[in-house]
Amino acid sequence: MEPSATPGAQPGVPTSSGEPFHLPPDYEDEFLRYLWRDYLYPKQYEWVLIAAYVAVFLIALVGNTLVCLAVWRNHHMRTVTNYFIVNLSLADVLVTAICLPASLLVDITESWLFGHALCKVIPYLQAVSVSVAVLTLSFIALDRWYAICHPLLFKSTARRARGSILGIWAVSLAVMVPQAAVMECSSVLPELANRTRLFSVCDERWADELYPKIYHSCFFFVTYLAPLGLMGMAYFQIFRKLWGPQIPGTTSALVRNWKRPSEQLEAQHQGLCTEPQPRARAFLAEVKQMRARRKTAKMLMVVLLVFALCYLPISVLNVLKRVFGMFRQASDREAVYACFTFSHWLVYANSAANPIIYNFLSEYKECAMNAASQAPVSTELITRFPKGPSTCCQSRR
Repeated sequence: MEPSATPGAQPGVPTSSGEPFHLPPDYEDEFLRYLWRDYLYPKQYEWVLIAAYVAVFLIALVGNTLVCLAVWRNHHMRTVTNYFIVNLSLADVLVTAICLPASLLVDITESWLFGHALCKVIPYLQAVSVSVAVLTLSFIALDRWYAICHPLLFKSTARRARGSILGIWAVSLAVMVPQAAVMECSSVLPELANRTRLFSVCDERWADELYPKIYHSCFFFVTYLAPLGLMGMAYFQIFRKLWGPQIPGTTSALVRNWKRPSEQLEAQHQGLCTEPQPRARAFLAEVKQMRARRKTAKMLMVVLLVFALCYLPISVLNVLKRVFGMFRQASDREAVYACFTFSHWLVYANSAANPIIYNFLSEYKECAMNAASQAPVSTELITRFPKGPSTCCQSRR
């Protein structure tokens, strides 16, 4: 967040000559009340921001916790993709529970109220969560690319997925250490530093102006631009395989000639279908697997698209600020403040959007129902539901 501008020529604020006015003891309390009442107290539109933050906080915390519990309690849902989704949910829970409240207070009061230690810890954890999310989405895309485009080259397993998750956290915790090292807490009004933490700022302090330009340029490329480009290419190939004329494991002729199970049974009664029952069942399993893969691919592509859109504003603003030095002498301070505030909210909104996407575009509910019943799928059930039951619980990939 941008450092707050000092309100006018108040007592205790440094003058142009560099010599500050010292606040008389009688006026200190009155001046603090002025700061809170007329400058730091939330404005009318900021109450809307507070409500939006609270809504995101509740949805993200409850939704991502339920995703983790659903996979933990349901053994049939412990697939490779779901392990990575749980890891993404854990990162969302971390950033929501620890970083969101601090970010809200900073955006509203424009002051860092949490001291020197948390000035290093909270931005560091936020950077770690971004790295974990990007690496997790990259591993998901890589796993789906191998499974669909090159199924014979590499076989992912739950054990390898757990090892990859541990590696993701280890790399993220190590790579983001510089973010904690450069964060320092300082006061815009040193004369009031012993009375209040208002107008304290938690910001980066570099030894040279060149270092932040190099660091944030690399940060933008490594954590946003390059991963999204690679994931985009992976999902483009996945899309061509799943929706193209040749579907892995299923020929286009079989797909064109496939009849619903109800139509097959009716044809058998009329003596028009001579296809052996085992062959029909094998083909039906292939069709259901293809549908499940398409549905999973759609969900993952939406998750990636939402992530890219939610992190785009803060990534661009951060590059403009840290690399190109913009917003230091902004004429319209309120507009800059609104842009940064909205971009911060979008980052947390992404954490709330993920469990909603899982609910509407995945097959978690069907998996839970099948696992709860533990009943085998009968021919009568297939006939009553022409599209076939969910296969997400039956396939490990």
